[in-house]
Amino acid sequence: MKNFWQKLEKKKKPIITLAPMYDVTDSAFRQIIAGFQTPDVFFTEFVSADGLASEAGRPKLLRELYFTPAERPLVAQIFGAKPATIKKAAEIIQNLGFDGLDINMGCPDKAVNKIGAGASLIKTSKLAREIILAAKAGAPNLPISIKTRIGWGQPNQKEFTKWFKGILEMKPAVITVHFRTRNEMSKPKAHWAEFAPLAVDLAKGSGVLVMGNGDVADVIEAKTLAKKYGLDGIMIGRGVFGRPWLFSKNVRYPISKKAEIKLALKTLVKHSKLFAKMYCLGNFNTKTFGGHTKNFAVMKKHFKAYVAGFAGASVLRTKLMATENAKEVEKIVQDFLKKG
Repeated sequence: MKNFWQKLEKKKKPIITLAPMYDVTDSAFRQIIAGFQTPDVFFTEFVSADGLASEAGRPKLLRELYFTPAERPLVAQIFGAKPATIKKAAEIIQNLGFDGLDINMGCPDKAVNKIGAGASLIKTSKLAREIILAAKAGAPNLPISIKTRIGWGQPNQKEFTKWFKGILEMKPAVITVHFRTRNEMSKPKAHWAEFAPLAVDLAKGSGVLVMGNGDVADVIEAKTLAKKYGLDGIMIGRGVFGRPWLFSKNVRYPISKKAEIKLALKTLVKHSKLFAKMYCLGNFNTKTFGGHTKNFAVMKKHFKAYVAGFAGASVLRTKLMATENAKEVEKIVQDFLKKG
């Protein structure tokens, strides 16, 4: 098995990765990020193992798993609660040429939890272990990683210890811990001080890398947290919204607020065009994804992030939220920049 995580760990510490986020970290956004500076590891949006294992559901999900050479190393994330479909999905992902496979055991979404997947696996440790074994059997040549949370209800170190030890026994390559419980969602501050040292201590000598996640604003903070708690790496999620240059080695970039606004708006236009080219109906989409499109409205969550914190942002954002295609976005942004 080729374990790129081990090579990264020897070469660079801490490891800084992009978090998997549904309807956010698609190939278009990853390419925009790569245009500035790639993180040490990219993750895909998560996809359903049940859907991927099904011949009927697979074509649409293969769209979510599309990638370009610029997006490596790239780990595909899946969710599910059936070892059989996890195994089949893992086999498909290995054949698609990914660098790694991640199993989501932390998603708090009710629909995902209802089928016993995501954070629900925290309550069914035996099934979680069976799923890891199934993934390893389906993708023997890929390093298997896990993304999870500290628990289900109230933060409890004893419960976390039991859960974390159970995963450690299965020897995944990496465990990424979001330092909140499922019920906390993203509301309170992440419990770094209480749980990061515990996770590191539990994993000591296991050969399993431990990554932290939750409320990380930028690479500087990521490095600070990793050093403070002895973590092997940090996963950054919401911090990259509206700031795809976040992983740039030039941490002072951009150099001024005015330059940042201009950069954000120009990047927004570029991002919109790439999204439209890839995921809206057209030659590329038809040829590559067989006409399985995404609604352009998916871009609107990015508009909210790119267009914030400056004079006129609210009015501009309102106009952008009413757009239906990339051409409309480009014209509105150009008009705004001319006035500025």
